[in-house]
Amino acid sequence: MNRTTNDSKKLLALNKPKGYVVTRSDELGRKTVYDLLPDWVFDEGWMPIGRLDLESKGLLLFTTNGKIGNLLTKPKGCKKVYEIWVRGHVTDEHIAEAKRGVESKYGLLKALVVEKLGTGGAKTKLKIVIDEGKNRHIRRLFGAMKDPKFGTPLKVLELKRVSIGGLVLDLESSQWRWLSLEEERILIGNL
Repeated sequence: MNRTTNDSKKLLALNKPKGYVVTRSDELGRKTVYDLLPDWVFDEGWMPIGRLDLESKGLLLFTTNGKIGNLLTKPKGCKKVYEIWVRGHVTDEHIAEAKRGVESKYGLLKALVVEKLGTGGAKTKLKIVIDEGKNRHIRRLFGAMKDPKFGTPLKVLELKRVSIGGLVLDLESSQWRWLSLEEERILIGNL
């Protein structure tokens, strides 16, 4: 993509599809997000801000600036919005529990917002907002709860990050673009 004078020089966005690892290289030979980006992104040391696991998709930002990375990943630093499909019947009690938090060996896992968007058979679509991101945070949060009908753990079947700090995903899967200077200002201010 050709850079314009209105483009950020500090941030770029990618719509990560499922099946790509968020790492510079993978000892198992799996595809990485760098396979979706121009070679110069890898060569110039652009690093992902945060992670999305192999099965997750959605908005992923990259920078060469460590201060920006820290600002957007530190707890309470930036709200991230996800749309997920959960196998199981998600009740109002589950939603309340997710907002209160669930203790795990990874610490307290919780969501700021949990909103039911729809259902389909024994699946529930939810909007989740968090302001921290422990490893597999959302998957572990819902996996700690049981389906009231079957007694089995809830399972996140699909997870898509749709926004970071007000920046909304607007790219087709596997596509990338520069952020605008205005988007950069909204995300990081005058850092």
